Amino acid sequence: MRVAMLSYHTCPLATLGGKDTGGMNVYVRDLTRELGRKGIGVDVFTRSQDEHVPHVLHHLGYGNRVVHIPAGPETPMSKLGLVEYLDEFIAGVKDFAESKELEYDLVHCHYWLSGLAGLALREAWNLPFIQMFHTLAIMKDRVARNVEDEPSDLRLESEARLLRLADRVVAATPAEVAQIQWLYREDTHRVVVIPPGVDTSRFYPIPDDEAKEYIGVPCHDRMLLFVGRIEPLKGIDTLIEAVGILHKEKVLERHPFCLAVIGGDPEASREQMSAEMERLHSMRKSLGILDLITFLGKRDQDTLPYYYSAAEVVVVPSHYESFGLVALEAMACGTPVVASETGGLAFLVKDGETGFHVPAANPEALAEKLRLIIQDDDLRAHLGQQAAEYAQGYSWSRVIEQVIDLYRSLVGRKLA
Repeated sequence: MRVAMLSYHTCPLATLGGKDTGGMNVYVRDLTRELGRKGIGVDVFTRSQDEHVPHVLHHLGYGNRVVHIPAGPETPMSKLGLVEYLDEFIAGVKDFAESKELEYDLVHCHYWLSGLAGLALREAWNLPFIQMFHTLAIMKDRVARNVEDEPSDLRLESEARLLRLADRVVAATPAEVAQIQWLYREDTHRVVVIPPGVDTSRFYPIPDDEAKEYIGVPCHDRMLLFVGRIEPLKGIDTLIEAVGILHKEKVLERHPFCLAVIGGDPEASREQMSAEMERLHSMRKSLGILDLITFLGKRDQDTLPYYYSAAEVVVVPSHYESFGLVALEAMACGTPVVASETGGLAFLVKDGETGFHVPAANPEALAEKLRLIIQDDDLRAHLGQQAAEYAQGYSWSRVIEQVIDLYRSLVGRKLA
């Protein structure tokens, strides 16, 4: 079996923490590797954003490839700007398949832009077409923090169209299925729930002294951790306010901690710094906690298990997450998670068992749960142990079988 995987707007090999890099990149990358491990051939097609990067890379192993298709300028672009070059991208995918004399068995698309390309390829190749959104525009619209967060009418219309036309839609959690039913008012008989997986050969508890040595943190120092893009929807401002509350209450004097933020570019000049990063720096200063919060910038995925294992707690204060892969990775490393009770996070994190839920945009509630974990070593250890055990249920070795069953049901024949 051979799969054409589409990730038009972002490459699965991109460094995490950038504007358009996050859980979806990790998902596409790990899914492709796991399929390769099972003997399934995959070509991941993405738009070329750098003319100096080879157009074909074999970094995913097992003979599977990432194919960078030139479509428009080979530079990063806004998602709406990319719409203009979709036809060029589709033509490039067809040309690659023809040049390699390839025939695919199905098309698997990620995000709405890829889905539009997938519809065209399904028509051209007469193949089954699977869609996964990763985030739903209508949910993002409900929690938008500024104009930039508001989805376009084109995206809203395209997602509704894809829900009607895709042969199957993969939802990460039952919560996403409910959102499709209630908010898009679409039939969900073609929607299947398959959660993202976690690579438990990479994400597992590392002794904290070894993890801290690797990332350069003194063994006696204790750390809260945030990992994600620097944008308003991620709720980092709520986390900074919560740290400010703990500082004001002198909790951090009795139980010293710092907050490490992975994501964005903290070294950018004031002119190049994103508006959100600048706002967060200003908050840190105004709350008098400059020395308690460190912006680390982007980090390679391979280093994240060390950061998760070194942290006392990982905080996911997002206003919306369709799933919350950071929370799953952290739990797999034996670290409790305090997360907003929203979207997939409400389903993924088990309140009082693997961490805690808090209402989104509520720094007081977040500070209360952080205070509990900071002050109680036994509680923190108990939650972390249960988190590691719970995350085993999401290991790729289990999840990949669900994906293969889906592929088999559409292709209609046994896999080699």
